[in-house]
Amino acid sequence: MLAFDSSPRLPHEQMSLEQTAKNGPHGNESYMALVWRRLRRSWTGMIGLILVGLLLIMAIFAEFFAPMDPKATDVGFAPPQIMSFHDKDGNIVFQPRVYGQTESAELDPVTFQPVVGPDYDNPNRLGFFVAGAEYRLFGLIPTNRHFFGSTTGQPVHFLGTDKFGRDVLSRAIIGSRISLTIALTVVFIVTVIGTTVGMVSGYFGGSFDTWVQRFVEIVLAFPQLPLYLALTSLIPVTAPTNVFLGFVIVVMSALGWAQMSREVRGKTLALARIDYVRAAMAVGATDRRIIFQHIFPNVMSHVIVAVTLHIPSVVLLESFLGFLGFAVKPPLISWGLMLQDTANYSVIGTYPWILAPVGFVLITVFAFNALGDGLRDAVDPY
Repeated sequence: MLAFDSSPRLPHEQMSLEQTAKNGPHGNESYMALVWRRLRRSWTGMIGLILVGLLLIMAIFAEFFAPMDPKATDVGFAPPQIMSFHDKDGNIVFQPRVYGQTESAELDPVTFQPVVGPDYDNPNRLGFFVAGAEYRLFGLIPTNRHFFGSTTGQPVHFLGTDKFGRDVLSRAIIGSRISLTIALTVVFIVTVIGTTVGMVSGYFGGSFDTWVQRFVEIVLAFPQLPLYLALTSLIPVTAPTNVFLGFVIVVMSALGWAQMSREVRGKTLALARIDYVRAAMAVGATDRRIIFQHIFPNVMSHVIVAVTLHIPSVVLLESFLGFLGFAVKPPLISWGLMLQDTANYSVIGTYPWILAPVGFVLITVFAFNALGDGLRDAVDPY
């Protein structure tokens, strides 16, 4: 027997049931709310979103998160200092600390060099929001507070130092600003040019589309790496660093927009034949209004996913060009510029910690790829 609920309902309960039947179990949600709800179900997409947010915060407040002055020099290569919660007697302490290196009177029987060990008599205590090297936050506010570092003012190198004795971790954190700025700027320019050219070409079609696509094919046919090296070598060595950086961004953008325009053109060709676009044409809407009011919102989901997947490729390209010396010039710092020290295999074998910028590049590439995969699934209507 089926049981029916015949109990009377209050007016607000009846209205709630009618809204649920009309709008579904999740109410009248917008498209972005539906995308966000689907993105939250993807654990890889959420990990990517969290990592991207942390990377952007680190780049914006780079001087605050860097424990040392990235330009301060010391004696040369120094190994990473391991954080410890034990004192010299082996007792557990609640304030973390690192120990410097000290040379003993004993000699190594193989190398005949003094035996180096931790200096337990002079611990370097660590803490949060400590005073350190002075800097200007956002280039305006003078301060000397750092997120984490030494409470005694002694140098601390969590990832060691390079050949000039500069702290690798601090330089990698500062370098994230330049590397991410280059990537975001290039992707922004590529997105604007590629999306506009693709929509206009796909919407008008005909001979205009044919000539535009032949030009796009010419751009795509260029071997990019030799062209990058040829164009960047045209800049004089004495050119200011900002000019060199701007030229690199222009070159990357000029060679990167063609693929984006080809993808957007394909989406526009399909959208231009949909009924609501033809209805807008029939009522006399201008081409500009149709392109930017009707077609652009519908290709935006694809563009967002393409942007998140294109940023890692630009980060890798900047790192590779920086390794070859064609991306960033000192005194600017980037991950690619830091990797120039790894050109010698003997240096890598003796001082492997100088490969630390590779870890930052891998984390950045993974974060944006994971976010892009999550967004691709979230915006897919099927």
